[in-house]
Amino acid sequence: MLVELAIIFLLPAVMVFAGALDLFTMTIPNRISIALVAGFVVLAPLAGFGWETIALHFATGAAMLGLGIAAFAMGWIGGGDAKLFAAASLWMGYEYLYEYALVTSIFGGILTVVLLLMRRAPLPSGLAGQAWISRLHDAGKGVPYGVALALAVLVVYPRTNWLQSLI
Repeated sequence: MLVELAIIFLLPAVMVFAGALDLFTMTIPNRISIALVAGFVVLAPLAGFGWETIALHFATGAAMLGLGIAAFAMGWIGGGDAKLFAAASLWMGYEYLYEYALVTSIFGGILTVVLLLMRRAPLPSGLAGQAWISRLHDAGKGVPYGVALALAVLVVYPRTNWLQSLI
């Protein structure tokens, strides 16, 4: 029962935490991505994944880490976003990577448009004292893409082999 609860809640809970932390601080600490990788290492065999499947999931995560590092080097995304995407891709595996990347892109696009529109208008005086809102409003800052990564997990994860194996 404990294993099933961990399978159901670990990835979504950690991703929501990472998304919220990114929203409020514009940072995603390495320990979050490390926790996701450790959770995968522990839970994948307990969920009945064979070694071949686990290896394919690791290959997917490693490939997405390489892609994320390249995107970070070009200044397109933050380092925490790259590592979080790779860690979540490890859980999604190659079977659900396309869907996860697509849904992340859609949420990321919506988030970016909302922030661009918000940044065009002056910040109301009542909100100007909130450091996290001021950071979001600052045109020189990036986009807290961890929010999009977390929302995409909430959409895609329920259809993955992880949860389908419990049904």
